[in-house]
Amino acid sequence: QVELEESGGGLVQPGGSLTLSCEASESISSRYSVSWYRQAPGKQRARVACINSFGLIDYDASLKDRFTIARGSGQNTVVLYIDVLKPEDTAVYYCGIGRSGNCYSTPTYWGQGTQVTGTS
Repeated sequence: QVELEESGGGLVQPGGSLTLSCEASESISSRYSVSWYRQAPGKQRARVACINSFGLIDYDASLKDRFTIARGSGQNTVVLYIDVLKPEDTAVYYCGIGRSGNCYSTPTYWGQGTQVTGTS
């Protein structure tokens, strides 16, 4: 069982930037795929970005210009940078990791999520 904890959420004015962090209880640098998902009120959870065990990255096409996923300096951290935040980015953001190592499968383990709210 790998435990995940997201952090970095909060209230951000539209146009602002935010960095979310996902910290795992063990090294996830080369064994797992890591994804960020988000769930807005009344909507289904949807994937924002994924980085596989080889470092290849896949983004939601509508978000790739403003969202960046990257592995952190440590072995057990992945970050999500959000630029030019919009009110419609308001959601709970979840980190998930997949034992398969690819970005085709649904994550095996999930964090509890961190709330991001874009508001003026």
